[in-house]
Amino acid sequence: MTLENSINVIAKAARQSARKMAVCSTTNKNQVLETIAKKLASQKMTIQTENQKDLEYGREKGLSNAMIDRLTLSDKVIDSMIQGLKEVAQLPDPVGSVKDSFIRPNGLQVSRVRIPLGVIGIIYESRPNVTIDAAALCLKAGNAIVLRGGSEAYHSNMCLSSLIHEALEECGLPGEAVQYIPTRDRAAIKIMLTQEEYIDLIIPRGGEGLIRFVVQNSSIPVLKHYKGVCHVYVDEGADLSMSENICFNAKVQRPGVCNAMETMLVHKSIAPTFLPAMARHFVDEGVELRGCTKTCEIFPETRPAKDEDWGAEFLDLILAVKVVDSMDEAIAHIDQYSSNHTEAIVTSDYTRAMKFIREVDSSVVLVNASTRFNDGGQLGLGAEIGISTSKLHAFGPMGAEELTGTKFIVLGDGQIRE
Repeated sequence: MTLENSINVIAKAARQSARKMAVCSTTNKNQVLETIAKKLASQKMTIQTENQKDLEYGREKGLSNAMIDRLTLSDKVIDSMIQGLKEVAQLPDPVGSVKDSFIRPNGLQVSRVRIPLGVIGIIYESRPNVTIDAAALCLKAGNAIVLRGGSEAYHSNMCLSSLIHEALEECGLPGEAVQYIPTRDRAAIKIMLTQEEYIDLIIPRGGEGLIRFVVQNSSIPVLKHYKGVCHVYVDEGADLSMSENICFNAKVQRPGVCNAMETMLVHKSIAPTFLPAMARHFVDEGVELRGCTKTCEIFPETRPAKDEDWGAEFLDLILAVKVVDSMDEAIAHIDQYSSNHTEAIVTSDYTRAMKFIREVDSSVVLVNASTRFNDGGQLGLGAEIGISTSKLHAFGPMGAEELTGTKFIVLGDGQIRE
């Protein structure tokens, strides 16, 4: 069987399974999620053995430390996956919920009810935990899913998808509701993107290059998030200790993820006091600073920033720093260079915080908190299938509800249109 035929068979089976998942009871769906969680716990060693094969492959291919970090299924990551499954199981089932209901003057009762989207295609790089998060949310929302992970995570993804398949069948549901395309051949992506007869939505997760390739080649609607150029603005009068803790966490905790801070903006009135200690803290942790002229004057170890640094997603221990004259300048800078992912303000002024919230157009805007909180699990979704930076049809972290649409239900008693 050719690769094209193989993917066509997978997509078609997913479509057939989606019909069964759409009418699956909440109890049955939650049972599957709990069964997957138990399998992850009981087969942790097997999973990590397969993951080790991928780590060795990744190192041979020269993957960066950030990519290796994303690829690693540590005890902590697996425990987080298990917790995510349990949290998704405890969430309300979005399917069948009534969004609104009203009666027209002619007596027709009109309602909008949430329904599954159908078959979701996920194309992603490095992080094998996405296999579990995506499957959990799609199943909770009554969808089927076709997964295509990166070649670097092949063994991990095959192992995890096999466990999900087993759990579905043990719970009396079609194993084909969650399928993994079993090849490292990049041609599989392009073939997958032509399966519009069977796949309803494509969600790519990875670098900007992958996402642009998917958008350019897909005949299926794509929900996209190109990159995470996230800002923290330290306002005049901000608590300096709080500011330092937030900025340090936003940049250093996990620099290789999309919600890490890439640019720090500092109001000129506090820059001479705040920047020296903050910059020293960063440099001592190995962060390379690239700053504006004023930043370089205040902290001479800073490298002069180039124009391209302001819109860069470094995904590394590199930080762009700019001193701004006002909040309006900070907001204008964000408007010009942001990827509409995550922005934060550290301020002691409520009115200025509300201005920042109103005028900054990103999927998550935080006040006095780290950008690292733009995450489905952290924001109460249990897990996320991705973070949308476009507004159709979701904006921000996507949980189970964002994997549903609505249909109109109209109840009448003989009305005809005149």
